[in-house]
Amino acid sequence: MRTIDLRGRELSPADMLAAVPRAAQARAEALETAARIVDDVRDRGERALREQAERFDRVSGHEIRVPAEHIAEALASVDPGVRAALEEAIRRVRLASAAQVPEPRRTEIGPGAVITQRWQPVARAGVYIPGGKAPLSSSVVMNVVPAQVAGVAVVALASPPQEAFGGRVHPTILAAAGLLGIDEVYAIGGAGAIGALAYGVDEIGLDPVDVVSGPGNNYVASAKRAVAGVVGTDSEAGATEILIVADSSADPRLIAADLISQAEHDEQASAVLVTDSPELAAHVASEISGRAAKTRHAERVAVSLAGEQSAIVLVDDRAMATAFSNAYAPEHLELHIDGAEDAASAFTSAGAVFVGDQTPVSLGDYMAGSNHVLPTGGQARYAPGLGAYTFLRPQQVISYDHAALAQVRSGVVSLAAAEILPAHGEAVEARFADPTAG
Repeated sequence: MRTIDLRGRELSPADMLAAVPRAAQARAEALETAARIVDDVRDRGERALREQAERFDRVSGHEIRVPAEHIAEALASVDPGVRAALEEAIRRVRLASAAQVPEPRRTEIGPGAVITQRWQPVARAGVYIPGGKAPLSSSVVMNVVPAQVAGVAVVALASPPQEAFGGRVHPTILAAAGLLGIDEVYAIGGAGAIGALAYGVDEIGLDPVDVVSGPGNNYVASAKRAVAGVVGTDSEAGATEILIVADSSADPRLIAADLISQAEHDEQASAVLVTDSPELAAHVASEISGRAAKTRHAERVAVSLAGEQSAIVLVDDRAMATAFSNAYAPEHLELHIDGAEDAASAFTSAGAVFVGDQTPVSLGDYMAGSNHVLPTGGQARYAPGLGAYTFLRPQQVISYDHAALAQVRSGVVSLAAAEILPAHGEAVEARFADPTAG
């Protein structure tokens, strides 16, 4: 991992943003490619999907709409330990997601003047579940449960066809879908899946959805940008990121293990350590050197950690570490610092904050109850992670009686005249005119 030394520098917010390690070129290229793939699916439907499956997944002639028996077979054969873990994850995520659904609020503006704030679920959601380098059955839970809690009537799921399983969706993903009662599943991968969910594909009976959600690589994240405005999307949950803020009290073994745990996702994954302790930085680098070579996905990890998106960042103090973290706005933030519980409130920009050295990101990936579909690429500065609210639309329902309208009659007419929109005022005045008058 490279080292970025920010010590002894006075950095403006713009300077801090510029110092953030990101693979910007990779993201730009991904957007251009993803847009072409999405457009191809929009224009050519099933034919484009089959060509993409052959090109990217090395699969042909497969059933794109997954038959019900494939889901039933997967559920019947799933490892009992995996099934138990999925069921417990479902329970935990369902509990946490329920807290994200607001109750309707009725506000009386005045006598006979009422505004009700309500949150309406979308009718149809599409969720994407990666299955390439890692078959993320846990992502089925993280996407489907919040949608169900929100009250979405229909959830369609897309995941890549697997060469190793004869073009079927990975069986653990199918089993998770079965546990949640999802029967509309499509064997479609990558950016093409996002395009298919957004635009629909008549030939395979896939109707367009209202919201697309789910994690993936940078191409999947970029495809969401390409369909934004056609459908709603969650934040762009692209290649994973972990940023660890640590001081001299931290355990370098745990930090190294956590950085590697996220680097194994993808060669484009970002792993960043921010510390004011050069000694800790050296120890972490040594630990990574020993551990990374022994892990199963050592080659993938090595590429990720050597990439421009990964680094050890040296800062002067905790204030500078906090400022850097908030500028980076990581998907996952771990705090390995003294007084982490009290300090956490200062770290305002992160998809999820993991407090203390006993709360690794891996916990949030599976069993914490929090959602692991989180914004990447700095979007945590303004965008939330996935939740029940992703599938809800806030609506205001306005109800005024005649007396209540009379109270604001002159105000509406005055403002309409000031804006040179007299028909607005006339629409109100019509309600006070004598209907029998000529």
